[in-house]
Amino acid sequence: MDVPTSAPPDSALDLLSRVFGYESFRGNQAAIIDRVAGGGDAVVLMPTGGGKSLCYQIPALLRPGTGIVVSPLIALMADQVAALEAVGIRAAYLNSTLEPYEAEAVEQQLLAGELDLLYMAPERLVLPRTLDLLSRARLALIAIDEAHCVSQWGHDFRPDYMGLSVLADAFPSVPRIALTATATRATHREMTERLRMEGAEHFVSSFDRPNIQYRITPKDRPREQLLRLIRSEHAGEAGIVYCLSRRSVEQTAEWLAARDIPALPYHAGLEARVRAEHQARFLREDGLVMVATIAFGMGIDKPDVRFVAHLDLPKSIEGYYQETGRAGRDGQPSTAWMAYGMQDVVNQRRFIDDSEGSDAFKRNARSHLDAMLALCETVTCRRVQLLGYFGQDSQACGNCDTCLSPPVTWDGTVAAQKILSAIIRLDREREQRFGSGQIIDVLLGKESERSTRSRHHELSVWGIGQELSEREWRSVLRQLTARGIVEAVGDYGVLVTGPQSGPVLRGEAKVELAEDRVPEPRQGRGRGSAGAAGGAGRARAAESLEEGQKEVFEALRAWRTSVAKEKQIPPYMVFSDATLVGVVEARPATTGALGTVSGVGAKKLAEYGEAILEVLGSAHAG
Repeated sequence: MDVPTSAPPDSALDLLSRVFGYESFRGNQAAIIDRVAGGGDAVVLMPTGGGKSLCYQIPALLRPGTGIVVSPLIALMADQVAALEAVGIRAAYLNSTLEPYEAEAVEQQLLAGELDLLYMAPERLVLPRTLDLLSRARLALIAIDEAHCVSQWGHDFRPDYMGLSVLADAFPSVPRIALTATATRATHREMTERLRMEGAEHFVSSFDRPNIQYRITPKDRPREQLLRLIRSEHAGEAGIVYCLSRRSVEQTAEWLAARDIPALPYHAGLEARVRAEHQARFLREDGLVMVATIAFGMGIDKPDVRFVAHLDLPKSIEGYYQETGRAGRDGQPSTAWMAYGMQDVVNQRRFIDDSEGSDAFKRNARSHLDAMLALCETVTCRRVQLLGYFGQDSQACGNCDTCLSPPVTWDGTVAAQKILSAIIRLDREREQRFGSGQIIDVLLGKESERSTRSRHHELSVWGIGQELSEREWRSVLRQLTARGIVEAVGDYGVLVTGPQSGPVLRGEAKVELAEDRVPEPRQGRGRGSAGAAGGAGRARAAESLEEGQKEVFEALRAWRTSVAKEKQIPPYMVFSDATLVGVVEARPATTGALGTVSGVGAKKLAEYGEAILEVLGSAHAG
């Protein structure tokens, strides 16, 4: 960024206001910036949407030289650079998408001191040629984004991150900052050790995202459930739907599109060109739904994703938290919704058992899955359980399904004993093992070809569970599996008694179960929200506006869309919805007044100020 040599040095707050258009720092931002700008190392744990990028962008502007940003997100670097250039920051990237002559030009800019920030992938940074290049440049700092990727036991391990420990020796006088939004205490320790940042100051913010409403519901024709969610609460809004398999991704995207929901598929099996096109459309168009595997999403800086839905059970709470965290980066009310059932548990356990990992790897994967199941089946606040997994205490949130509609519990000890007895009798007396369907048939005394052939009607447990329906028994089985009282093993998910079954069978432990939830069309909003959940969608941020103001807001959105198309950038790079709401509420009559609105920095004011005032004038005149 060009600053006249005669001008006094910028302060962090000056840059925040003049460049980014914000008047004050949030949380630990100021302390982190002060630490890194002063030459110290920092390890930063901050939730998605908490403003992590400012923690290295502002120090890079304050210190002489170029800030190097290590990121695994090659596909997003161009957009990240474009967003910085939009506010007047000199930025570039070095990655495999550049032609040799383009890469050489960027290198010359670096050596000439013409860049404020330079992005590169970890595999490029640790190459001897790159280290030599950086040794000849003046470096302001080194930022390691998505630093949890260095953890071998984490959900997002990237082997190339292991090589970043070389930075400690190669650039001992250059401050380093490692940042992540997803880390348990164990991952935090491993991250610090592997990056050799033992001398760093640590800044751990609350992982709470109060604007996100967490909801988990039993599967009951999940695509239909998803469609109801979108139509009743998020019509016309951007969202991400996660599926376990590539086939499910494609089928779900087609199914939604056939029902007039604009949806695109994204998975690693698609051609790189198609993936890039779909990602670009998702970022730059309003109201698209991306149906994807976990190959999609890390680093997606789209602030107006209003919902993240899971049609299959995630492997871990870390993965779930990171994926749901892509909703509501702008702080507006958003939904994290998931449908899950017994088959999800069977599938995930099979994937673990069939994996080529070591026994230690499999034990770790099973513990991650067990924690995920506990979150799904909790009868207390989901947010308390979620944050507790990351070692953070909290209170009941009032903005998750278990708070808004507390589950009814009942004494399921006898029901648990009946299921365990049926599993044991089939194994001992018939030397047979079955999945959940046949176990439930035995408990209900339901005749079938398999039951008749195997003489199940002769067992003492035949028909002893007719007080519950098939749906209720499936709920019981799912909850018992989550608690380790029952286990589903093998390719076919046959049921066996689990490690926690003994005390239950002996009557030494009481089993408290929750009544299965009936899927609800929509939920009310709790704390941290700006209003009700449903309605026409498209402009969730505008719910606080009065009717006449909403028309002005929509006029500004239409103007923003035309500008974004002309510049071929995502609309949020022009202005966020939250900033447009601020403009409507402030109703500025001059560019000076417009410049006081949060999110309107100096460069954007100069570039768009007169146009915004013209839109406001036309809208108010109309």
